[in-house]
Amino acid sequence: MSRQLGYSLQRFAAVVFAFMIGTHFVCGEDWSRFRGENGSGISNTVAALPTEFSADKNLKWKVPLPGPGSSSPIVVGDRVFVTCWTGYGTPKEPDGKIADLKRHLLCYDRNTGKQIWDRSVAARLPEDVYEGMFAEHGYASHTPVSDGKSVFAFFGKSGVYAYDLDGNEKWHALVGDGLDNRRWGSSSSPVLFEDLVIVLAAAESQTIYAFDKETGKEVWKEKADGFSSTWGTPIIVQTASGESELVVGVPFEVWAFHPKTGKFKWFCAIPDTDSYCSSVVADKDIVYSLEGRGGGGVAIRAGGKEDVSASHVLWKGSLRNRIGSPVIHDGLMYFVNSKVVQCVDANTGSSVYEGRLPSASAPASNRPRPGAGPGGQPQGGPPQGGGPGRGQRGGGGMGGQDYSSLVAADGKLYYVTRNGDIHVMKLGRQFQHLGVNRVTSDNEDFSATPAIAGNQIFVRSSHHLYCISGE
Repeated sequence: MSRQLGYSLQRFAAVVFAFMIGTHFVCGEDWSRFRGENGSGISNTVAALPTEFSADKNLKWKVPLPGPGSSSPIVVGDRVFVTCWTGYGTPKEPDGKIADLKRHLLCYDRNTGKQIWDRSVAARLPEDVYEGMFAEHGYASHTPVSDGKSVFAFFGKSGVYAYDLDGNEKWHALVGDGLDNRRWGSSSSPVLFEDLVIVLAAAESQTIYAFDKETGKEVWKEKADGFSSTWGTPIIVQTASGESELVVGVPFEVWAFHPKTGKFKWFCAIPDTDSYCSSVVADKDIVYSLEGRGGGGVAIRAGGKEDVSASHVLWKGSLRNRIGSPVIHDGLMYFVNSKVVQCVDANTGSSVYEGRLPSASAPASNRPRPGAGPGGQPQGGPPQGGGPGRGQRGGGGMGGQDYSSLVAADGKLYYVTRNGDIHVMKLGRQFQHLGVNRVTSDNEDFSATPAIAGNQIFVRSSHHLYCISGE
């Protein structure tokens, strides 16, 4: 190697290293959106994560939040982002007025918990009144998303906001001023696809939008009455032919769109459910819909056209998981319903095990049952028609349910109940409950899904942001 070539390579390596140090980018240890990479709930970290932790053990830091929220934290490089609200409907402000409501995007140092910045956005009125079922989760239920250079937050009627990682606003855009008729509010989180920020504004306008992530310019939008009563977050699915599809579960159906254009591609009928609270998940080109309000489980091969209810369904079963979304790992699907962990074969829908979660002061119990087929759930669905425009509302509520979803890393499943019990289980075909932990004895609402990055687990409550570490 010549001296000149060697010098050039060294200089190139130095430039690349400087760029990496000076630029926040999404890497394998980041958790940059709701439920991590493509909403899978799985972290590919090779670091060891703790099984036991408490306020005095393996808790790296704990910081107070200015207000409550049900959104999940995300991790980008050395920073953690989370949203909350203040001014009205909080324990700190019992006499607050709705005109004083503000939503916040907060940035914290990942290593110390020190707050780096706080950006607030005033509410666009009229807003949901803090009462009834809406008060089960409130005004900050959308998890932000980041591409490593910017962070994007969805604040409901107040719009979509883009900031650089230092908190400078880049753009904002409105997505409608409607309110959910059930008064359950809004919760779908933004996602990224190539140069687009995609936002499902179900309550605000029954419309899914795509914005240019650099400028905020609207690239496409697709409106459908069937988006009503949808609270889940879309995912991107790669078909067997290599095409990308934007897939989301809505009442009575699963829908797929072309993410670059918004053009509707296919729909699949699912067992009757008049609302869709969870998010679909995918394993390769198989989409799994698992919804609780009168619905069931369905496995659908992506890549179809128009009505795929007969042609692309691999199995359909009477599975229930309520609000949280499942995890699929090594051919098994895990989900939780009413404190019971269920594991089914992702290829057939047949049961592998059921295991009841203990409280922090009671032992776990394994409650196995014989393996069964998908369950023969009637296919149901609307009597005719298809595609956008069909889902309608019904009655019922979600009070008292756990809202968090399972996450997986280091051969373990982690699950947070609303009262703050954090369960650790082993991945595999047998129910092995490894422990239940608490990071506080205070009365705090834990409705968010944890984020996992490296050897750290980030958990938020209505009062605090916690960093659990195996260091």
